[in-house]
Amino acid sequence: MMKPFGYPTTRLALLRREVLVIALATVGGAAFAFIGMPAAWLSGSMMLSAVVGFMRPLPVLRRPWFDSTMVLSGTILGSAATPEALAAAARYPLSLAIMLVGIAAIMIATGAYLRYIARWPWIDALLAAAPGALSTVLAVAQAKGANIGRISVVQLFRLLVLVALLPSAMQVTGASVGAPAPTIVAVSPETMLGVTLAGLALGLTFERLGMTAPLMFGATFASAILHGTGTVEGTLPLPIQAAVQVLLGSTIGGRIAHIPRPELRSLFPLAIGGFAVSLAVAFLFAWPAAWLAGVSFASGMVAFAPGGLEAMAMLAFAMGLDTLYVGAHHLVRFVIVGLAMPIVLGRMKDVPPR
Repeated sequence: MMKPFGYPTTRLALLRREVLVIALATVGGAAFAFIGMPAAWLSGSMMLSAVVGFMRPLPVLRRPWFDSTMVLSGTILGSAATPEALAAAARYPLSLAIMLVGIAAIMIATGAYLRYIARWPWIDALLAAAPGALSTVLAVAQAKGANIGRISVVQLFRLLVLVALLPSAMQVTGASVGAPAPTIVAVSPETMLGVTLAGLALGLTFERLGMTAPLMFGATFASAILHGTGTVEGTLPLPIQAAVQVLLGSTIGGRIAHIPRPELRSLFPLAIGGFAVSLAVAFLFAWPAAWLAGVSFASGMVAFAPGGLEAMAMLAFAMGLDTLYVGAHHLVRFVIVGLAMPIVLGRMKDVPPR
């Protein structure tokens, strides 16, 4: 097992390695931005981190980096909840209802593919097919004795491909045509500090209540309340947004370093097939949902894409899509999957220890 640049013995050495990881991700984001790729800072940083992490494991950023990313991500996402956007949200319930049916369809179709093509047990197949809520999925897998390794491979592969290729595919096929260019009105440093601290305080409260992803949810809700009531107008400055996307991309890409290489290579064809099935079913439901909600099909595609909450919501923001629509759908899906997964799969028979 290769050591990630050796094991640091001091905090300064650990910080230096973390700075190198962030610098590497920044280079990837800058390169994508230079060639005009959509969602460049997020997808570019993730791609380069994943490629390097596949060749040589990268150090994992410590929790303060991740927590800061979650708070700032939530602050950015909540800024989309303007009074005008909230008024348009009255058209979302039918779309959300369609999404609930889509979640079941994605899990059944992808689970059946992994069950009958890959010959996996149903418990492994359904956990790998779950769209998002990776932390809950892995917790249930641990409790049920499922194969965490291959479940992680399928889940992470799907997220990596969505962030890396979905923006470009939408641009090439013209699916994102008509999506309005984002209008960036940066808040003052004092306002930015106030909104961020409010999100942090609410996030810490959610953490004490035992909520999942508390810092991101707390920051999102605090920012949405302040923006929705008209107390605050504007979002974080572009350099801060780019930095948040780089940190998030680095975190996603770096996860590949913890997957055993033989397992990654052997499961790659199955992961491709599972991804294709999940995406086809998701987009089948995205079209009528977007039409009913009165949003672009591009927003519908990202809202129904079976990826993680924070990654898909930030992807929508980076592409100038309807962030409130996308974020609402992924938030509801995250909650539904997180609550239903332990209940539904808890009734299934445990897998014998290997």
